[in-house]
Amino acid sequence: MTSKTPISVWFFTGVLVFFYGIVILGYGLSTLGSPPPARALSELHPDIWWGGVMLVVGAIYSIKFYPGARK
Repeated sequence: MTSKTPISVWFFTGVLVFFYGIVILGYGLSTLGSPPPARALSELHPDIWWGGVMLVVGAIYSIKFYPGARK
């Protein structure tokens, strides 16, 4: 009989945030060459910044709560 440890919900959260970061960062990079729409502070490209932040945070959570990782 084997003992199964449950998989942490934070691992799945990290994977989801990581993939959302990829999508948002990819969209931001694809629209980088076009003129920004008339919104406040659009010249700062918040989609690139938040996509990068989500990518890093998702990677940290996925690595930290990876199933089978030692504590």
